[in-house]
Parts: sequence; C-alpha cells; structure tokens
Amino acid sequence: MQPEDRHLSPYSTKEKFIRILWSITQATVFRYSFHTCNKWRIFLLNMFGANIDNSCIIRRTVRVECPWNLSMGSNSCLGDSVLAYCLGTITIGKRVSISQHAHLCAGSHNYTKPDLPLLRPPILIHDDVWIAADAFVGPNVVVGEGAILGARGVAMKQLDAWTIYAGNPAKPVKSREMPSSNETTGS
Repeated sequence: MQPEDRHLSPYSTKEKFIRILWSITQATVFRYSFHTCNKWRIFLLNMFGANIDNSCIIRRTVRVECPWNLSMGSNSCLGDSVLAYCLGTITIGKRVSISQHAHLCAGSHNYTKPDLPLLRPPILIHDDVWIAADAFVGPNVVVGEGAILGARGVAMKQLDAWTIYAGNPAKPVKSREMPSSNETTGS
C-alpha cells in the first residue's frame, strides 16, 4: 500500500456533492420543519433517493446519513433523535417503531487491515418490530419479524422473530406472542 492510498475517499465526487446538499437540507428545512410535517420530511428524504412510504412518521430531530440507502414500509416511525447511519442499506419493514435516540449503524471498518477500510454492511428490520429508546443495531444485523430490542439494548447479531431482547449484548428475555391476523391488518 502506498502512503497516498491511505487518503483516498471511499466516496465518489458526485456522492460527496450530494452528501453536502443533503447535509444543508437536513440542517435547515428538514430540521426546522413543524413537528407535524411528516409528509414534508418524507418528501425531502425521497427527493434524495430514500424509499419511504407516505404513511410513515419521521420526527424532525432524526438524523439520516446517505438517505438514498434508507427504505421504510408503511406505518413505520423514526422517533426523536434517531440516528440512521445508512452507509450501507437500512431496510425497515411495515409497522416498525424505532424509538427516540436509537442508533441504526450500517457502517464499520475492516479491523483486520492496517488501513481500516470502510465497510457498508446492510441492516434489515422486518415487520412489526420495536427498537426501544437508546438501543443500538449494528452492521449486518437482521431483526426478525415481531422482535423487540429493549431500551439501551445492543444488537450485534441476528434477533429472532417474535422474541424480546435486552442488554449489551442483546440476549433473549422471553418470547413474544404473535398477534392474530386481524390485529396486524387493522380489521
């Protein structure tokens, strides 16, 4: 490895420019929008390449890095001060609640190499999940349908469906009863 290789950016010039535009947008018209202007914030995120259903709730204090790597299904929510660090893709299913101050981190570094190259592993969060306050979901984690990660829990490995997790590292606490089909469809 040549010394000058250490300073090469993993981002193209185009991506750097779009990231600057998004940073300005997020720090102004996104952040200072009225608290009930969810559709406006969804519009802004989608304009920058996100794929977010119009029924979602996105709080104005949410921070999204690289919104073009974020998708959210219907009736899902990013609560106050959620950090969605979307260096890799973050896919959020339907009826998912990501509570205040939670951190979804789809980025890391390869610690086995001296130059610590950037990695962008995805995060997949299935339907009917709750990521509680201050919880952390790490890179390459799959959160199974109906799982709950308790407050301040840290998920660095897959969370099984319909299971409640707590702690650091997150451990299964108990199973969660799957709702009847009438409850999930709203019938």
